[in-house]
Amino acid sequence: MPKVIKRKHKKTLLKLTSVQLIVLYYISAVLFSTILLSLPIAHKPGVTLSFIDALFIAVSAISVTGLTVVSITDTFSVTGFFILMVVMQFGGIGIMALGTFIWLLMGKKIGFRERLLIMTDQNQSTFSGLVYLMKQIIYLIVIIELIGTIILGTYFLKYYSTWQEAYLHGLFVSISATTNAGFDITGASLIPFANDYFIQFITMLLIILGAIGFPVLIEVKHYLTHRGEYPYHFSLFTKITTTTFFALVISGTIIFLLLEWNHFFSGKKWHEALFFSMFQSVTTRSAGFATMDVSQFSEPTLLLTSFLMFIGASPSSVGGGIRTTTFAIMCLSIYFYAKGRNTIKVFNREIEPLDIIKAFIVMTTAFILCGAAVTALSYLESFPILPIIFEVASAFGTCGLSMGITPNLSTGGKLVLIILMFIGRIGIFSFLFLIRGQEKEENYHFPKEKIIIG
Repeated sequence: MPKVIKRKHKKTLLKLTSVQLIVLYYISAVLFSTILLSLPIAHKPGVTLSFIDALFIAVSAISVTGLTVVSITDTFSVTGFFILMVVMQFGGIGIMALGTFIWLLMGKKIGFRERLLIMTDQNQSTFSGLVYLMKQIIYLIVIIELIGTIILGTYFLKYYSTWQEAYLHGLFVSISATTNAGFDITGASLIPFANDYFIQFITMLLIILGAIGFPVLIEVKHYLTHRGEYPYHFSLFTKITTTTFFALVISGTIIFLLLEWNHFFSGKKWHEALFFSMFQSVTTRSAGFATMDVSQFSEPTLLLTSFLMFIGASPSSVGGGIRTTTFAIMCLSIYFYAKGRNTIKVFNREIEPLDIIKAFIVMTTAFILCGAAVTALSYLESFPILPIIFEVASAFGTCGLSMGITPNLSTGGKLVLIILMFIGRIGIFSFLFLIRGQEKEENYHFPKEKIIIG
């Protein structure tokens, strides 16, 4: 009987699409993480955690968002901190990257089915070099986090009385920043280090390395290691996503400075205002760390922050949102259409028409999802509309910045953000493919006819 059940279970799994399997794996990871975070050993003495709160934190950690309904410092023990770091690592690197690493350690052959899952999880379009990609992701992330831990842990010796505490904080910040999770064990994010530019610089660097995209990091590594041997050409993806990423960071910094110069930055020194603006611009990519209470910003700045969180990080990275390439293609489409052109030519390459359609689908679906979430929360909760928009953008972009309303949400409100964080992690296309199922070929076509648009 058990063998029959096992065979039926295997046949059921084989019928699932790669997207459905990936989602199933992430749901399983969320449930397992919820159980681990609910264990008494993970909590401080006398602390209890409800199922919905444990589920919320598990989804937030798997989706590397950083939104939380309880105080991480007051709720979890040191064991809980390590459990949270492991969950963040799974969420940031991706289930299939770590799964591939385990398969390779066990000597398992990576077959077609596994490669299809890797391609889906990492948002790749070809089977070529997938196992190599997974190895490089693990290698680069571990090296980055290790260096970050050593630097921050050593530096934290000036803030903490014991080396164990200093390196625990260094390890936690390094993992949380690199995976863009944004969780903290200080109880106040990076606000205690608002005047320490070294900690802010290292944290921003870790955030950028995690959010800019794994393919970009791998190409940069190849460029540095093979420099001089032969001309190296970066891919169009790397050129577009890197340009857009840093354009958003720089423009965000400048606009934050201008909007808050006579408000929050009034009376502050120029370098204080610069670092506040720069850190705020970088953290909106998908990180969620804060060096000040974001609710002190003016309404225009909060709306700008929401928009930047909605865009999020680069594809095939630790971050969420619509992604930088989607935003870039949308802007390029508008520009070239206004110039009277029907194609997009950039960096001596032409964008595929299908990619342009995909960008519009992602943007439209994201607006619908976030609009529905804002409407639902406005109905379920009694908070003003701006904090709700901010929290929704933060959840969808897996950023984690908060105006402080998340702990006070009802169970229904928490479930809305849980769904958004999960969709933000798996991506819009995975969400749509989950509904759509297998792609079907068109056997026939009707005559085409133009309609009036706009």
